[in-house]
Amino acid sequence: MKQQSFFSFSLLVIFLHCTITLAQSPAAAPAQGPAAASPPPPVIAQPPATSPAQPSSVPAPTNVTKILEKDGHFTVFIRLLKSTQEENHLLTVLNNSNNGITIFAPSDSAFSSLKSGTLNSLTDEEKSELVKFHVIPTFLSTSQFQTVSNPVGTEAGSGGRVSLNFTTYPNSVNITTGLTNTSISGTVYTDNQLAIYRVDKVLLPMDIFTPKPPAPAPGPAPEKKPKKATPVADTPVVSTTVNTSGAVSCMHYHVVLLGVGLVAAIFSL
Repeated sequence: MKQQSFFSFSLLVIFLHCTITLAQSPAAAPAQGPAAASPPPPVIAQPPATSPAQPSSVPAPTNVTKILEKDGHFTVFIRLLKSTQEENHLLTVLNNSNNGITIFAPSDSAFSSLKSGTLNSLTDEEKSELVKFHVIPTFLSTSQFQTVSNPVGTEAGSGGRVSLNFTTYPNSVNITTGLTNTSISGTVYTDNQLAIYRVDKVLLPMDIFTPKPPAPAPGPAPEKKPKKATPVADTPVVSTTVNTSGAVSCMHYHVVLLGVGLVAAIFSL
């Protein structure tokens, strides 16, 4: 009985020893210092992100030729605008003036109805004047033609030979130049600054297509002052008056003497 108790006690001690041994963790490894920090990766500069283009609040300049090109019926007039540099002038005026512009654009059929060679016969200066004759340096809506005062000056000038006259009717606006009589046949473009109207005839200014008035006659030449007469020395005046009665008497006396002498001579013989 004692041996059995001793054996049980021994088993219990062995069991507890094994349990305590297993419960203990293995020896901890020696503490290590903090790991060296690795250098940060190089920073690559990134280009600034570009934001999508925002629409500009300033409207694009109004281009007359582009408007006419879009319509497609003004090839000849566009060519004249470019060759005379009037295209650039209109662009400058539209973007630097508040008065606006009114343009009467002749269609290609309007130019084809001109006498053959008309445009080729014009000088560069006359072509420029012809284009300017189709432009009024102010904006006119269709309703404003009713109140304009004729004649209306153009970019070519304000005299009667380079002006336009308008007559309005309920459904049309008539234009006369003194040589051309036509009407506005349609509106190509209009806003509060630019108005482009189509015309089916070329507006011919009298200043180009009619003889120029004769130059005024020169005034009378200034009177010349008479030169002062040079004094002449007094000279004796010989009278040429002939006393005819005295001459006849003298002649009669000599005849008588001659007759007496002849008689005396005869008797002396």
